[in-house]
Amino acid sequence: MSQGPRSGLYAVSSALLAMSRHLEVRDVLKTIVASARELLDARYAALGVPDDHGGFAQFVVDGVSDAQWKAIGPLPRQHGILAAMLHEARPERLADVRKDPRFEGWPAAHPDMSDFLGLPIRDGDEVIGALFLANKNRTKEKENQKDSSAPDGGCGFTEDDQELLTILAQHAAIALTNARLYERSRELTIAEERSRLAHELHDAVSQKLFSLRLTAQAAAALVDRDPARAKGELHQVAMLAAEATEELRAAVIELRPAALDEDGLVATLRTQIQVLDRAHSARVTFAGHGVRALPAAQEEAVLRVAQEALHNALRHSGAGRVDVTLEKRGTGTVLRVSDDGSGFEPTAIRAAGRHLGLVSMRDRSSGVGGTLSVESAPGKGTTIEMEVPGG
Repeated sequence: MSQGPRSGLYAVSSALLAMSRHLEVRDVLKTIVASARELLDARYAALGVPDDHGGFAQFVVDGVSDAQWKAIGPLPRQHGILAAMLHEARPERLADVRKDPRFEGWPAAHPDMSDFLGLPIRDGDEVIGALFLANKNRTKEKENQKDSSAPDGGCGFTEDDQELLTILAQHAAIALTNARLYERSRELTIAEERSRLAHELHDAVSQKLFSLRLTAQAAAALVDRDPARAKGELHQVAMLAAEATEELRAAVIELRPAALDEDGLVATLRTQIQVLDRAHSARVTFAGHGVRALPAAQEEAVLRVAQEALHNALRHSGAGRVDVTLEKRGTGTVLRVSDDGSGFEPTAIRAAGRHLGLVSMRDRSSGVGGTLSVESAPGKGTTIEMEVPGG
């Protein structure tokens, strides 16, 4: 490549190794974009994964601050140059993207871009993404020499750059496909666990519940004509109910998520939240800060509370955004789930507690030596915070 065989090979190798280190799709996308921008010395880079509705399921940028990205507004649609890369599946190298007849403008807060290099990411015949860079960083001397008669038509990105990005995109397709397969296998594992639990509950508990029902009916029939026998039947009802409860508890305890043992709490939460982010219209985010491994019982309790709180936020609150954080605080670890949904009146928390699973969440917290707090107000969203010792 133009920067010399040794340095070019080293840079490509570093980029490919970085992509191979991640299994979660979002992390892979970020690594691809950052690697492409660094490798080709561009000011901006982005990668969009298209959905089936003319938009993007995911869109990752590099070189744009969080404040800029927020000010830009909604994700782009599949039109203009992006549409050409996605639907015609061909590279695009332009001296000035603004002068291309397909250019349709951008939001006011969008950074100004000129030279442009973009190409599709393909898995076989399927286009699974669009990778593009803008504003090649150039020296003052090269900038002064830029004109339309230049070999590359004044574009800062050269044919060598395009060739290099093509190599990167080919490997990006492999990394992205592997990450998708990994996440899909996790989703299937969750589904299989649910199916297994259903069978466990049916086999272990249903027979006892059936016996309990018959015994209760017998007690009801005897209560008037033979109270002594009715009392005996009621004792049997109590015994059967206790046995069913123990069977149920044993089945649930056995269902410790396999991902916790394999990956730990932080990675398991991140993966599940990424799945929820894709499955719901609400934006669901996760951040983990400085948390080390917790005892198994605490990790499972934190995961279950997070799942319950996320279920409430996504199914009942009408939230547009749900943020989950897991961080070290003093000698403990804190889980926080905050949403911008409808919220509820704190004075009515006792009535709402069972509906929202708050009783179960408090029991899980206290069962591992932790505490649970709930902050909410009508129209102000809800924040659930769980703190456990350790981590």
